[in-house]
Order: sequence, then structure tokens, then C-alpha cells
Amino acid sequence: MPRKRRGKGPGERGATRREFLTGVTTAITGAAVAGEGLLGLGRTEAGPAGNILGPGKVRITLEVNGRRHDLSVEPRATLLEVLREDLRLTGTKSVCDMGQCGACTVHLDGVPRYSCLTLAIEAVGRKITTIEGLSLPGGAPHPLQAAFVEKDGMQCGFCTPGQVMTAAALLARKTDPTPEEIRRSLAGNTCRCGAYTKIFESVAAAAARMKKPA
Repeated sequence: MPRKRRGKGPGERGATRREFLTGVTTAITGAAVAGEGLLGLGRTEAGPAGNILGPGKVRITLEVNGRRHDLSVEPRATLLEVLREDLRLTGTKSVCDMGQCGACTVHLDGVPRYSCLTLAIEAVGRKITTIEGLSLPGGAPHPLQAAFVEKDGMQCGFCTPGQVMTAAALLARKTDPTPEEIRRSLAGNTCRCGAYTKIFESVAAAAARMKKPA
């Protein structure tokens, strides 16, 4: 049997369209205000871990190549952008901005990291090393940098800083890598010129040089 539609009893009245829209608007406004208070939206200083920062610029301190830098950056700014545009450390290259080529590789606490996929605020409290900070005390080039020049481990040179930074991390943890280990460690660094053979030779030559007593 068809179900009977329930009618409204005496004194009952449905909400009008105006009343419905007013109620929805009030609920949305209340949620937004509560969210701003709970999540810290609108704050401009870096707060305790877990707080959402922004949407404006925040004040942070980065330690880059042994020097501290006080900066004001947008929370969305990548470490790559801050290094190149704010600190003018242009040795770290911007190529794909997608974490696919490795040209922007830097070290965070000695570990290779794509700076194009790392927010600057993520690097607060970490030791950042770029290609500019890889040289030895006194300004002498790192053995890897010297080997890349001697072995012609580059062509256009755009990917070279990332290749060197990744290889430096490998040699820091393994002083005598095998050819296969060298190839695997550099698998995330693309050379569009195809100079891989010379790159691998450069890393092997640097490893041999670093093993020799001073």
C-alpha cells in the first residue's frame, strides 16, 4: 500500500528558505571563527610544533653552511626558493621543481634532500649544506669538485651541483664504494647531457683520493 505523507499538525510550520540560509551562514561563520582560533590561522610567527602557520610571512632562522640567517618567508616557500632568492646561493639549481631531476639536492643534517620538495620551514633547526658550503677549510675545492673538473664529469654543468652533493653524502658514509653503489646512489640525479660514465669515474677518483693519507 502507498505510504501516506505525514502532514503538519496544528501549530507546526516548516522553515522558510530565508531562515534556512540564515542558519547555514551562521554555522559556517562560527566554524571559520573556531577554526581560526584553534588552528592558529592568521599568525605570523612560527609557533610550537603542530601549529598551522600563515597565511602571511613567518619569521624563521635557518643555518646554512654554518651561518645563521634570520628570514621572513611565506610558509609555502620551498627551501630551493629561499636559498636562491633570499640568500642568493644560486649554486643549487632550479630545473624541474618536481623532485625528478636532483639538480636542487642539498644536505639536511648530512642527508641528501631535494630542496624543491622541502619547505623552508621544515629546515628550521637543521644543518643545511649547499654546494657553496662543500669546499674545504681555506676555500680549497672538495675532492669531488676537483675530480669532476679533472675527469670532465660535466657538460652543461647544470646538474653538476646536485650530482656532487649526492656523491658527497655517499662518500661521507662509505669511503670505498663499488661502481654499483656509486650508480645506485646517483640514480635520483638526472644528467640530460648523458655524461654518466664520466660522472661515475669522477666519484670513484674522488673516493680514491680521499682514502690516501694527507
